[in-house]
Amino acid sequence: GAQAQRRLSLAFEQREVHKRYVAVVDGILNAPGETPDGWAVINLPIIVDWPNRPLRIIDAAMGKPSVTRWRVLSHDEAARTTRLELEPVTGRSHQLRVHLKALGHPILGDTLYADARVQARAPRLLLHASSLSLAHPENQEPPTFESAVPF
Repeated sequence: GAQAQRRLSLAFEQREVHKRYVAVVDGILNAPGETPDGWAVINLPIIVDWPNRPLRIIDAAMGKPSVTRWRVLSHDEAARTTRLELEPVTGRSHQLRVHLKALGHPILGDTLYADARVQARAPRLLLHASSLSLAHPENQEPPTFESAVPF
């Protein structure tokens, strides 16, 4: 019980837990400069926006390094949306939401970082943790836990 909890907490702290998300963003987003495996990278430093907590902002001078890998899963030309797979390399609060807003493609339904028009396009935040994997403590085999995307 308690030992398993400590191991799990340590795995998160040491970034040994790998998470993937699916999001639907406003507009048609194409990945510039994709890597050979189809992923693109956002590397923008994030800091707490102290006067507007809990919001975060991009700040090149004072922000903490923040890296997100992403790739396009599909486009909906009629709705003018893009479905993305996201992988936070670092784990900053609100990182995925802030990075996508910085690209000019906020997540639909985002009440913190999107304008009223984008907020109104979905009844909830269209961001979902689709998979989580970590090394098994005894055999180091990485089990992956998956969750179907509900949107």
